[in-house]
Amino acid sequence: MAATQDTVDTTASQPGNKISEKLREALGRLTNQQKIALMVAVAAIAALIMGTILWSRQPDYKVLFSNLSEKDGGTIITALEQLNVPYKFTEGGGAILVPGEKVHEVRLRLASQGLPKGGAVGFELMENQKFGISQFAEQVNFQRALEGELGRTIQSVAAVESARVHLAIPKPSVFVREEQKPTASVMVHLHPGRTLEPAQVAGIVHLVSSSVPQLPMSNVTVIDQNGNLISQLKSKLIEAGLDPTQIKYVQEVEASVIKRIDDILAPVVGPGNARVQVAADIDFSQTEQTAESYRPNTTPPDISIRSQQTSETANVNPPAQGVPGALTNQPPVPATAPITSPPVAGQATAQTGATNGQPPPPGQINAAGVQAPIYSAGQPINTRKDSTINYEVDKTIKYVKQSVGVIKRLSVAVVVNNKKDTTKDGKPTTRPLTEAELKQINDLAREAMGYAKERGDTLSVANAAFTAVEKEDNEPPLWKQLATPEMGKDLLKYLLIGAIVAYILLAVVRPILRTMFPPPSPEVEEEEGEEGEEDVEVDLTAMGGDLILATYEGKMQKAREIAHADPKAVANIIKDWMGVNAG
Repeated sequence: MAATQDTVDTTASQPGNKISEKLREALGRLTNQQKIALMVAVAAIAALIMGTILWSRQPDYKVLFSNLSEKDGGTIITALEQLNVPYKFTEGGGAILVPGEKVHEVRLRLASQGLPKGGAVGFELMENQKFGISQFAEQVNFQRALEGELGRTIQSVAAVESARVHLAIPKPSVFVREEQKPTASVMVHLHPGRTLEPAQVAGIVHLVSSSVPQLPMSNVTVIDQNGNLISQLKSKLIEAGLDPTQIKYVQEVEASVIKRIDDILAPVVGPGNARVQVAADIDFSQTEQTAESYRPNTTPPDISIRSQQTSETANVNPPAQGVPGALTNQPPVPATAPITSPPVAGQATAQTGATNGQPPPPGQINAAGVQAPIYSAGQPINTRKDSTINYEVDKTIKYVKQSVGVIKRLSVAVVVNNKKDTTKDGKPTTRPLTEAELKQINDLAREAMGYAKERGDTLSVANAAFTAVEKEDNEPPLWKQLATPEMGKDLLKYLLIGAIVAYILLAVVRPILRTMFPPPSPEVEEEEGEEGEEDVEVDLTAMGGDLILATYEGKMQKAREIAHADPKAVANIIKDWMGVNAG
């Protein structure tokens, strides 16, 4: 049994020995130069494969900081070396790159160290003042610090990449006539493709003006990296009548009218079946009017008397009496008129009647409050009556200030799609709108837009079949999406490595393998007994049996095939095994 076991082990180890012997024979067919070429080719292929694996595992570098000054760049590199963080430079040294997964961590660590400091210095310059510094140097340092702080603040604007501020602050003077206002110049470097809105420019101007004492906004100048003056952009637009604020207001008014009309027509005609366009004429002029008007006060019920003055006078001259002569030139005796004499019964009655508004008695006159007797007919009586009446005059003062942004006129156009319907067969179709439906839509749109005939509004409603618009695929194809510069570089590298490997395999390795393993000869000798066993082994080698016998299943399958093809040879092998065991 021990001999049998040794025989089986020797037989089982024969395939491995044969493979090594075949390899030795194959290598023996090569010359020294071919052996060296084969070794170099295998080493090159292994190096390329390992290099590709390591290159694919390299971290993706991203920008840590860009546009740094040389001083800040050197400080940041020193800090990265201390933190053991790998870094690279872009072409030209414009940016520092670090692994993508460490960008935020490194930025936070550098920020704790105050890096980068930036090209401009701020008020930290005032922290290290030397003892005994002159007033001029102190003023210069303060101005530098103020300029740096303003530059840092302006850089916080999203569109601004960097900014520099120059201040011209004159020396104070005790003479008001010689006093000069400070001026400021701001240079902003914008990110590629970004611009500053007029409101942002005005904000920068206000910021600088408010940070420097007695600096008017008109003395602040802002330019961009191309040298364009942008601080006067808003005023130029106003002068040209193209104020962006006014244009935006017009667009908002038009959009509001369009939305109102769409909202009211959507439930009637369906979403997307109506198109509305509005043209609004807005008056942005500012007018103030003061009017003072007068109107005559002639209507009797509405007459208002401001003042009234009445004056009445009456003079009665008594005639001459008596015989002309010397007595006529003598002064008259004291008057014995009824006014001064004691009242008598008749006179009292007359006076009472006169004072009560009754006509005077016969032989009496009552004018302007004076009552006197009439001595004779034709006696001269002088009377005078003055009356002055001042009436109020109507006066109206009117002050009118017109508001800005008044709608002067609205022009609205509405196009409605044909109404969807179905035929008798149940097929979908469309039909034009009827007159009643068009009138209903016209009335709804008129009310929604706030139609006013006084200001000249117009509304036009039309019905038409909408043309179906084919959807265009605006997305680029996949190969264009993948055709990015980075992916192109990676693909080119992989193709180059594959081409080198293919060249080595086809031009170097393949000819050497053909030399090592020549094709088998078609003639196979058939022998019996021990020679038959060797023939079977040779046939197995010629058929690639060494590769198949590597596994147990392969061995069993090959043995069945040999037994089926040449049972006589298999019988001789078994007979030989039995004879050995018997011995």
